[in-house]
Amino acid sequence: MSEQFSVEPVNEHQFVVRATTDGGVIESWFRADPEVIEELGLNDVDEVDIVKQTAVFLAEHQPVEDFPPMLDLVDVMASYDDYADRIRGQLRSS
Repeated sequence: MSEQFSVEPVNEHQFVVRATTDGGVIESWFRADPEVIEELGLNDVDEVDIVKQTAVFLAEHQPVEDFPPMLDLVDVMASYDDYADRIRGQLRSS
């Protein structure tokens, strides 16, 4: 299955991520806590890009249809040991 993500800022550090999949549009809310961004060492990267790459990362680990309705980057970091390194690598190479 292929998906295309769009990220829309809603509030400070909160975003709606929409994934267009073969079955339609899936929507999840993401929170990019500034402390997590700092811990990732990505203060100079746009939060929209970080959130989009996080959605791409998650889609490699689980079906988009299984994304929770609300997701915090700190939870992703706690759940996946390779998240920080992968996100840094994806964003530094783009």
